[in-house]
Amino acid sequence: MSTTAPARVRRRRDLTPLFLLIPAGVVLLALTVWPLIQLVITSFLEFGRAQIFGAPPEFVGLENYVDVLTDAEFWQVLGRSVAFCLVNVVLTMLLGIAIGVLMTKLGTRFKLLVSVGLLLAWAMPPVTASVVWGWMFDTDRGVVNYLLTQITGVDFQGHSWLINPVSFFFVATLIVTWQAIPFVAFTVFAGLTQVPHEVLEAAEIDGATGWQRFRQIVLPYLRGVLVILLILQIIWDMRVFSQIYALQTVGGIAAETNTIGVYIFKVSIGSGDLGAGGAISVLLVILMLGLSGYYIRSLLKQEES
Repeated sequence: MSTTAPARVRRRRDLTPLFLLIPAGVVLLALTVWPLIQLVITSFLEFGRAQIFGAPPEFVGLENYVDVLTDAEFWQVLGRSVAFCLVNVVLTMLLGIAIGVLMTKLGTRFKLLVSVGLLLAWAMPPVTASVVWGWMFDTDRGVVNYLLTQITGVDFQGHSWLINPVSFFFVATLIVTWQAIPFVAFTVFAGLTQVPHEVLEAAEIDGATGWQRFRQIVLPYLRGVLVILLILQIIWDMRVFSQIYALQTVGGIAAETNTIGVYIFKVSIGSGDLGAGGAISVLLVILMLGLSGYYIRSLLKQEES
């Protein structure tokens, strides 16, 4: 009895984490895994307007994928989305890290003020933010055109920011970056509080500059955090939808400003081709998993070494 009882206790302790993971696993299965399985199945079916209204779907194999991959518009939208994602990720990471470092140097009152400002930008719904920024860049009554006219002396009244694809994505980048910076800044700030002050003080005494301390001491401590932030920002910026769609309704030319998220919506809902929309979505998931897996493997290799 004395030998079996401790063994039973150990087995129960070993199984306890698994039992605690069951509720989260069930929720994950219901909200993520099952819809993903349905998405993959739909991508192999002919699922158009007829099927939406009750007609049985027909299995077409890889036909949806072939149609998507041979469509020139898909590659244009994908290239546009990747470029838009890269610009937003770089700006968000650089500005977010800079603000996170700055918050460690501020006093309590200024730190509180900056935190409130960041939280307000983060808490605003994307559609609301897009509408507000759209008003600011309005052709006739926008405050941006008014201020540029007053500052430069050049008449910007009547200038349309959304009708040109370049200026459209400039406005979209402002919105997406403005709302993404708070998450990066707060995460970096939290990570910086875990960096040992004794190590930084010793490096400063040895004559290391601020940039040298940041590059050689702070960055290694934050490497894992920054990799996760980078992965999340790539995923979020690749599938951005609300900001682009809202700006298109305000005045953008949809055919020249579609990103992959908006394109999937218009193919699936606008054109009624859920099979093709499912194929595009599956391709996007594969792309995101490939990028995420690469960075996670790189992080694990660095930790093991």
